[in-house]
Order: sequence, then structure tokens, then C-alpha cells
Amino acid sequence: MIKNADLALYRVKEEGKNNYQFFTKDMNEEVSRRSKIAIGLRKGLDRGEFTINYQPQIDIKTGKIIGVEALVRWVHPHMGPISPGEFIPIAEETGTIIQLGEFVMRNACLQNKAWQDAGLPKFRVAINISSRQFSQTNLSDLVHSALTDSGLEPKYLELELTESIIQGSTSAVATMMELKAMGIHLSIDDFGTGYSSLSYLKLFPINTLKIDQYFTRNIHVDVKDAALVDTIIRMAHNLELNVIAEGVETNEQLDFLKERQCDQAQGYYFNRPLPAEDILRLYGDPAPAGV
Repeated sequence: MIKNADLALYRVKEEGKNNYQFFTKDMNEEVSRRSKIAIGLRKGLDRGEFTINYQPQIDIKTGKIIGVEALVRWVHPHMGPISPGEFIPIAEETGTIIQLGEFVMRNACLQNKAWQDAGLPKFRVAINISSRQFSQTNLSDLVHSALTDSGLEPKYLELELTESIIQGSTSAVATMMELKAMGIHLSIDDFGTGYSSLSYLKLFPINTLKIDQYFTRNIHVDVKDAALVDTIIRMAHNLELNVIAEGVETNEQLDFLKERQCDQAQGYYFNRPLPAEDILRLYGDPAPAGV
């Protein structure tokens, strides 16, 4: 009874406290699955169960691929494919995100250099940085080590940070300045979903704003979302920032972004996240499908 009550209490805390929750069997199953994932994360890294897919980023004016975003994938030997939306938060909670983040950083840099050595046009690879990674005192050392070991030039690496990460770090400016001095491209991911002050755009040495896919998806459904996207693009350009829209899935969304002179886009309209070997095939095409 005490264990079940504790599970119900945990659920209340997850949902913002000041509430009550009856225990259900689903809670027990959920906790059991989370526990298995937490244990599996550590073992999976040692066993090589994680891979990285890459989603192309498209220049809207030319239709050419100008970069890729590295996205980690996991196929558990018994549980099968597990969504990043499920295992990333657990990795954050348990601290495994540090090792997972280093895995992505090192392998994405090695892969980008391998593409360059294979004769592909040089482009940036974008990597998501978690709040735990960003708060590490040795983040710059890790990035420098990954670049040195791979031979990749800093200008071909992009680090994606969320507004909440920047907000929650007292040393955010110093860390970003250090990374920027190395020649690394910095972007704010999921822009518009956080609660940060617009003054951050002036304070922080960022290059790109990424419009969250929620706004992009609703461009032709909600006039307020359309107005927000239009405003973000105008603001970014006035601040001399690059702007990329995530989650583009239809021709109508792409046309809207073209009319507003958005710089770049990514989403299923162009390509899903792909294995590394498929990127080579894409660069052999004159333009990706849909452009």
C-alpha cells in the first residue's frame, strides 16, 4: 500500500502538485517500463544499441541541402524501438544524457568529416545540447576534443540550445561566448515555446532561430500561429539572424515560408531523418523531393 501510494504521489508531483491521484495498475506498469529504460540506457551505450539519423535542412530559395540535424535513435533488444520523446527525458533524469550526448557529439563530428572526405559539399551538422550537458563545466573541452579527434573544422558544427537551457544557467553567456570564440555556430531551438526575454536575442551570441514545429504545423489552421511565424521571421532578419522552420510537412506551409522569406526549412515534406549512408545518395540528386 505504501509503495502504491508513493506511485500516486509521484504522479501528482509530475502534474504540478496541489492535487490528488488514485493509484492505478497503469502507474505500476509505467514505473516498471521507466525503470527498464533507465537500466537499458546504460547497458545500451556499452552494447552499441544507439545510432544516429540525420535530417536534411533545406535552403528555401535554392532548394539545396545546406546542413543536417543529428538525431539519436535506439532499438532495445527486447523492447524494440523506443521513441526519443520517451528515453531522452529519462536520460536527463538519471544523468545518462551526459554519456549519450558525448556519443552523439563525437560520432556526428566523425560522420560529417567522413562525408567531406568522400567529396560531399561541406555543410554543418547540428547537435542538440541538453540542459545537463550545457551546465557541465567541461562542455567546451568536450566539443574541442570531438572536433580535434574527428578533424572537423568548428564552423561545420552547430549546437542547438533551448530557451529553457539558457534561462536556467547563470553562466550561459560565458559558455556561449567560449563556444562562439571556437568558431561554432549556435542556434536557439524551439524558439517561441519558452518564456525567455527577448533581450536574450541581443545578449547571446547566436546565429540562428529555429521556429518550433508546433507553429509551422498550424500555419494554415490558426491565424495567430501564422502571425507568430511571420513575426519571428521578420524579427530574426532585423536582428541579422538566420531563421529555420522545423516540421514542414506540406507544400502550403513551404509556400507560406517562401513568401515570408524564411531562410531554411526541415521536415517530412523534404525527408525524414535518414541513416548516414542515405545522405550520400541525397547529395547525388539535383534537388530533394518536394522542392
